[in-house]
Amino acid sequence: MTQQQLAEKVGIKFQQIQKYETGANRVSASRLWDIADSLEVPVSFFFEGIESESGAALTSENVPSDILGDKEALDLVRSYYAIPENQRRRLFELARVLSDVA
Repeated sequence: MTQQQLAEKVGIKFQQIQKYETGANRVSASRLWDIADSLEVPVSFFFEGIESESGAALTSENVPSDILGDKEALDLVRSYYAIPENQRRRLFELARVLSDVA
C-alpha cells in the first residue's frame, strides 16, 4: 500500500503519513487506531518485538496497575500538562533519555 492510499483510507493528506513515518510528528492513539484499521492489523502489530535495554519485553507489568491513583503520579501529570507544549516535548525527550540510561 502506498502512502497516498493509506492517507486516503485514514482521511488525511499523504504528507502527514510521511511525517508520521519519519518521526517528524507523533501519532495519537486514535490516529494509530485508524491506521491499524486501514491496514487491517491490530494496534499491537506496531509494538511487536519492542524490548527494553534489559532485554525484557515492554509490558503493562512494568507500570503500576493504578498509576493515576497514585497522588504523586497524578500531580506529575497535571504539572506536565501545565507546561507549554514546546517545552513539554523537550521535557518528554529528556525523561526518555534518562529512563534509557537508568
